Amino acid sequence: METPGHRFATALAAKDAAALRDVLDQDIDFRALTPGREWAAASPDEVLEVLFGHWFEDDDRIDRLVDVAEGAPVEDTGHVAYRLAVTNPAGAWTVEQQAYYRSEDDRIGYLRVLCSGYRPVR
Repeated sequence: METPGHRFATALAAKDAAALRDVLDQDIDFRALTPGREWAAASPDEVLEVLFGHWFEDDDRIDRLVDVAEGAPVEDTGHVAYRLAVTNPAGAWTVEQQAYYRSEDDRIGYLRVLCSGYRPVR
């Protein structure tokens, strides 16, 4: 069975808003750190606005989920790391994120994400 963290990474890579809403609890406690900015959200719609309104915009095509790896849980907190291949008008990029999450009933209610930022493909 896929963990909620794996489902989150897969849905993000597919830019699948419905699948993301399915895996996020209605009272999500979301915080994230990207190069130069902190993010916060308290609902699935707010999380989607961060993800697709700022991080991966319309011009950003997520070509594939390069890698997804589940780390050992830290007690009640799951860990998933994922790497994305992204293309946009400025070129080809690699983005890696580390996420820590807590879930009940297979839905993420607590999510912390750390992002590498867009790194140019050499």
